[in-house]
Amino acid sequence: MKTRRAIVNTIAFLTLSAVLMAAQVQMPASTSEASKPANSSAAPKMLTGTVSDAMCGAQHMAKDKSATECTRTCVKQGTKYALVVGKKVYTLEGHEAELDKLAGMRATVRGSVKGETIAVDSVSAAKKSGM
Repeated sequence: MKTRRAIVNTIAFLTLSAVLMAAQVQMPASTSEASKPANSSAAPKMLTGTVSDAMCGAQHMAKDKSATECTRTCVKQGTKYALVVGKKVYTLEGHEAELDKLAGMRATVRGSVKGETIAVDSVSAAKKSGM
């Protein structure tokens, strides 16, 4: 019985160690970005693209709804607004009321870019280009 308990305790210890090690391996990736000094990628930038949601990106899943309706529905269900610029999808943080007005439309977003997230400083409808 003591041997069985020792084996169970050893397995539990090894499992817990593996979980903690996996968490520690993932942690530096998220904290290293925060500990880096401000660089050019964190400087305010202006990007123009289509306001969507982080779940659908450029391809909306609700085929029976417009891009605007799908974006608003997904955001109401808990996903965040996103800006689709070419093939890149940036998750947007802040200014949800303004983003809601521009859902599914082209917009220019000014904010700090960190990886694939933009901390939004301002958002406005994109100016039409004369082609």
